[in-house]
Amino acid sequence: MKDHLIQSDKILAWGIDVFRKSGVPTADAETITKALVNTSLWGIDSHGIARITHYLTRFANGTLNKTPHLTFNQTAAGTGQLDGDDGHGIVIMTSATRHAIELAKTAGVGVVGVHNSSHCGAIGLYTRQITEAGMVGISFTHADALVVPYGGNKPFFGTNPISIAFPTEHKEEPICLDMATSIVPWNYIMNARREKTKVPLGLGIDKNGNDCENPDDIIAVKPMAEHKGYGLAFMIDMLCGPLNGMNFGPNMTSMYKDLDKKRKLGSLVMAIDPMRFGGKGMLQIVAGMVISQVKTHGDHVLFPGEPEYISKRKRAAEGIPVSESIAAEFKQWSDKLGVTPLI
Repeated sequence: MKDHLIQSDKILAWGIDVFRKSGVPTADAETITKALVNTSLWGIDSHGIARITHYLTRFANGTLNKTPHLTFNQTAAGTGQLDGDDGHGIVIMTSATRHAIELAKTAGVGVVGVHNSSHCGAIGLYTRQITEAGMVGISFTHADALVVPYGGNKPFFGTNPISIAFPTEHKEEPICLDMATSIVPWNYIMNARREKTKVPLGLGIDKNGNDCENPDDIIAVKPMAEHKGYGLAFMIDMLCGPLNGMNFGPNMTSMYKDLDKKRKLGSLVMAIDPMRFGGKGMLQIVAGMVISQVKTHGDHVLFPGEPEYISKRKRAAEGIPVSESIAAEFKQWSDKLGVTPLI
């Protein structure tokens, strides 16, 4: 069945409305929805507007705090810790990133750890936020056990993504790496379940540790690049969990199974002021030169982040695709909250 194509401004207005009607303050509703719409515009459908109904469910059952009291404690000149009070991860990480930027303005670098958080969407949202301040951004987060360790046959670490972003002269298109340390994010499997489509062999395993193409039987995905992805996931979990007093690996609550439990996730975000280093004010110009030069090495070479910007231009013009199953979920929540349906 063909997807619906809906303009981003229409989805934005609807998303803000349903979050507000569910009891989320207007400013936070706007922060969450803008992040999700942007992520879908970038073509990252696994972390975009398809997650709206999941968040609405958690707000409704009380495992996401609708009105969290965020507490920031500056622990040194360039470091701090943010208690998210079990609120929405996008709201929490957006705030943590602002604090990291402010620390970097005076100390040259700002490193902020986060605890008592939840799923924060695409991690590249926050490194891009840092580049808007002309700085270099690095961010990590972790998740519940969804990835089998290299050499193992049961899930241990999460998809544990990493993002690094550099500002360029084109402010809206920074160089941005945003990747899971698994071959695919777990939401890829969730979307396959929803759409009743098979998963290519080699991405996920069943309960017996065998390669599996039926998304309903997949219990874990594999790490990217075998031991390399596993090693990265290990270190990212340490940076996000134990460093911030949070749990790790299989000891964490599940995003989709433990809907009656709070997530208690950690994250880490870093802002680096390039003016404190040798590149100084030339960094953005040189970043553009790197992009131009690498493109001379093949007709199809793209810089990190460029596929998302290509998608954004296309989807901004044509609309964001919404599958029939997601549209049905949107309709159910519209009816439940008394909001005009999106479709």
